[in-house]
Amino acid sequence: MADIHAPAGTTPLDRLLRPRSIALIGATERSIWSVSAHDNLKRFGFTGNIHLVNPKGGIIHGQEAARSIAEIGERVDAALIMVPEAGLLEIIDELGAAGVAGAVVLSSGFAEAGAAGAARQAEMTRRARQAGLRLIGPNCLGFASYLDNTAIWTTPLRRPMPGARLAIVSQSGALAGQMEQFAYQQRIGLTHLVSTGNEADLNVADIINHLAGQAAVRAIAVFLETVRDPAGFLAAVATARAAGKPVVVLKVGASAAAAKAAQAHTGSLVGNDAVFNAVCARHGIIRAYSMEELILTADLAAHLGPMPPGGLALAAMSGGLCEIALDNAETLGVMLPGLDTATMAALAPVLPEFAVPGNPLDLTGGAMLKPESITAALPVLAADPRVAALAFVFDVPLKEDARGAARKFIRHVAEGFKQTSKPCLLISHSFGTVSAEGRALVEEYGITYCAGGISLGLKALAPLLRAAPPPAPALPAAAATARPSGERAVLAYLAARGVPVVPQHLATCTTDATAAAQKLGGGLALKIASPDIAHKTEAGGVALNIAPEDAASAYEALLARVRAARPEAEIEGVIISPMRGGGTEIFVGTLNDPQWGPAISVGLGGIWVEALKDTSLRLLPVSATEAREMLEELRGKALLEGFRGAPPVDRAALAAAIAAIGNAALALGPRLVSLEINPLLATAEGVEALDALTVWED
Repeated sequence: MADIHAPAGTTPLDRLLRPRSIALIGATERSIWSVSAHDNLKRFGFTGNIHLVNPKGGIIHGQEAARSIAEIGERVDAALIMVPEAGLLEIIDELGAAGVAGAVVLSSGFAEAGAAGAARQAEMTRRARQAGLRLIGPNCLGFASYLDNTAIWTTPLRRPMPGARLAIVSQSGALAGQMEQFAYQQRIGLTHLVSTGNEADLNVADIINHLAGQAAVRAIAVFLETVRDPAGFLAAVATARAAGKPVVVLKVGASAAAAKAAQAHTGSLVGNDAVFNAVCARHGIIRAYSMEELILTADLAAHLGPMPPGGLALAAMSGGLCEIALDNAETLGVMLPGLDTATMAALAPVLPEFAVPGNPLDLTGGAMLKPESITAALPVLAADPRVAALAFVFDVPLKEDARGAARKFIRHVAEGFKQTSKPCLLISHSFGTVSAEGRALVEEYGITYCAGGISLGLKALAPLLRAAPPPAPALPAAAATARPSGERAVLAYLAARGVPVVPQHLATCTTDATAAAQKLGGGLALKIASPDIAHKTEAGGVALNIAPEDAASAYEALLARVRAARPEAEIEGVIISPMRGGGTEIFVGTLNDPQWGPAISVGLGGIWVEALKDTSLRLLPVSATEAREMLEELRGKALLEGFRGAPPVDRAALAAAIAAIGNAALALGPRLVSLEINPLLATAEGVEALDALTVWED
């Protein structure tokens, strides 16, 4: 009998994901899960030992079944548990005693089933860890390693395909199966397919870390419902990126949002999904928004590898198609740069008659008669200094025609692609499937092919052409025990941290109000100073355009309105500041997301931030450069550029102030829920914070 406790020479995780022997626990021909799992192992050509375990023994799936794990009598690396949750804890103990490295838990009825199920899951995890047993699941379909001809997966899978580069990791087993089916329709070879389920032990981050070490994996597609270990997830993404394996994520639903973010006005304005967008921007995660986009984007990333940021040159044999490409590129943020004069001159003699140099380049129907013009034009396009990647639009047929017409065009495209070192790809005109014959044809010529059509093809390409995220700025020094509350204190704190603020005077009587008005002169703004009133207008606590001689009466009227509206509020006095006119009002707010930490949001200020919710968000800290990028993302950015004759605002000063506000919020520490400035007034001469408030955890 073999020593079941013999050292493996690999970690338990390696033994689980690359097993040499597998046990199917609860095997029975009456179970679709058992039948599919056994069939998958045979279909994949698994060369290790397959053991079947059923308390009744007998012949199952054509072989003798053991009545227990112990009865197997030899070492088992991995197990598939297909028993009801009521008997699962006993199985976990038996697997641990038998020296099994890990298990896939198909069974449901755990954390997804409420508090009682969560308690059962916690106990299962405790026993597994005590036994040194790694778990995938529960409530999952399993995993498949196409590289190792291993499939512990409980629905039917197709055989491994050659040339596999893409791994799929999904918290949903059913969706993972759909992604596998879509990848097959596109003839995209998979290296791995992993369903993590409830993640009682192994989570998405653990799987990404494992895949980052597999040479054949060139990109990782991930479906997320939630991120249970944010720090571990980001560390795994960094490991994968360092290994040259981009991570593409499709995330659905709101994050496990904490009341911290919801308490703050900023949190309700931007939503939790905006925070995850900021996470992706900071950490170089490519985000997709549909299953098709996820697979096609990850596949292009796997084939094209790291790409220089820049523009795309696109060529087709249809003017209408080129116009569609232009519209899509503008919507998706794909730059189709104009060609320089040298490129235009070099193109002219090689184009078919009536074709006009440009980008996109319409080669016209003349290329049908003169396909060598494709070969000649493509490297000229690619040589343009503003072009980072090259695409040609053409449909690869499902089956070659007898005359080999499609092959001829693809050969000419390939010859053109080979004359440049820049990334090149073929994009179909419209979305379609790919046959084995079609995939073999493009691979024969070394062409990367995307059958997603112009819209999905450009959408998949867009994030690959964007610049890598800059390193995060250094964290600011903490502000000791500072905890400002109320507009006056918050503005004073911001001023001390380098943020320009409007002059302000606190009046506690009519004499103070008159003195402040005479000192400031001009039109005045009066605002209630109260730690209990965050939104002053709603309490009648704001008076604008007050003449200096009316300051005392305006002071008394404002106090009367506030006391009538909020009799319980503590009132410190009235803040008197000069009125500011012109310029553009900007909203800047920070929030502290429970999963991802502090973030900052920027949008149009005043009432517009509420009405339009036109905001851009980043994780903190941000540099002035990142702040300028945020301003560029606003739909209302035209107001900053000088709208209807108004002078453009000082964007450099505005970006510097936004970065300083972010640093000021960080310096206040983790108990700050939100710091909001509304408005931050931006003019051609500079910026000033006119109003501010803080929200604290308690």
